[in-house]
Amino acid sequence: MPKALQGATAVVETAERKQTAGSGRVLAALALAQFICSFAGSNMNVMINDISKDLDTTVQGVQVAITLFLLVMAALMIPGGKLTERYGRKRCFLLGLVVYAVGALLCAAAPGLGVLILGNSLLEGVGTALLIPPVYILATLTYPDVTSRARAFGVIMALGGLGAAAGPLIGGLITSGISWRAAFVFQALVIGVIVLLSLRMTDPLPPDPTSSFDTFGAVLAAVGLVLVVLGILAADDNIWLMIGLMVLGALVLGWFFHHVRAKETAGQEPLLPRSLFRNRTSNLGLVTQNVQWLMLMGTSFTVAAYLQVVRGYDAIETGVIFTAATLGLLFTSLAAERMARRCSQRLLITTGFAVAIAGIVVLIVLAGAFTTAWAFVPGLVLIGLGLGMMLTPSVNVVQSSFPEEQQGEISGLSRSVSNLGSSFGTAIAGTILVSGLTKGAYAAAMSCLAVIGVVGLVAATRLPRDTGTAEADVPRATAPL
Repeated sequence: MPKALQGATAVVETAERKQTAGSGRVLAALALAQFICSFAGSNMNVMINDISKDLDTTVQGVQVAITLFLLVMAALMIPGGKLTERYGRKRCFLLGLVVYAVGALLCAAAPGLGVLILGNSLLEGVGTALLIPPVYILATLTYPDVTSRARAFGVIMALGGLGAAAGPLIGGLITSGISWRAAFVFQALVIGVIVLLSLRMTDPLPPDPTSSFDTFGAVLAAVGLVLVVLGILAADDNIWLMIGLMVLGALVLGWFFHHVRAKETAGQEPLLPRSLFRNRTSNLGLVTQNVQWLMLMGTSFTVAAYLQVVRGYDAIETGVIFTAATLGLLFTSLAAERMARRCSQRLLITTGFAVAIAGIVVLIVLAGAFTTAWAFVPGLVLIGLGLGMMLTPSVNVVQSSFPEEQQGEISGLSRSVSNLGSSFGTAIAGTILVSGLTKGAYAAAMSCLAVIGVVGLVAATRLPRDTGTAEADVPRATAPL
């Protein structure tokens, strides 16, 4: 080979290695960001007793903090995605990381429940809403071809699922070994690592300062969602207050959709175009996403509270028991790509719901019949297997229902719906637990989750039969929480 050609080849190979290394750092940063946000949504479940005793509050108070964190994420995820167009994806990503880290450190030093809610529910929630949309936009733009993009989102989804499912175990180890406050310091340290990995990250697209932002629409959507979830939380205190808040929330959301229609009629850009809600397949997929995360977070909260409050287990023992669900979720998540080649998305989702619902039934029966911790394992394993089987195809169904130019909008809506499901799961389960039931409260909470799971199963059965395999229906942007 001529020396000139050899030299040119060497230059190209060196450039490719640098690009691969750079994209590897980007992927590591994005995957770790999804991990820590998913971790934050579930790790507090094993700290309920420790936090309530240390801060002189109640289980309900800690539940409110957890639910509000998930709610803030859901309410602000769509506006957060819109802001990336105006201010740039990397800038919003880094800003979200900084806001999140400040919130985590504030939680670590919290003298009372109010400061904990400020740090965890507000600052960490706002930070997550700012940094999560850029994760999927940057991954999509950094990996332009279908193969590399699918692999990248596989890594992000795996770490996201690991953060959500293993949050109780990791949080339990830190809480028992050091303190619940150290778990928030751990989050801040991980954020520091992500920032270091992101310093050399480049934004594939320049920001557009002229991009419009529907501020009034964002406020209406956020207020409506907050009122609905607060209504659920108020159920144990005052039934009329619950009805009032939920009706008011529904009215505000109705106002939001009227505002969207008015903006589109006037030729202006709303927060969300109505066309996103006209696709039947996508709507059914959004329902399954919402119910899946409702079941996951509701189960995590209910089982963790039961083990600590009723069985008297500490944080690490609770985390170890919940590892059964983590292992089940990881097993089917890792096999999701292989299963998607052989089975339709619809079959995977319906089977996943059936397995998860069966797991809840097994959990209720065995936990009620036996006092050993092993009684929780079969049910939790089934729940994890079912949820891991259907998380990816549900997102694939939604994403692949829209063309490339609408991927950013549908991704924001998809993430918001998933996080709203997490909020509902914790709120509904927690409300039942503190509703005054003297016997069977935990079984009632899990039974409620199973009934809602049936709603998701019915929605899955109504998906089109030709919802194909992953090879024929590759998503452009997928992710968990």
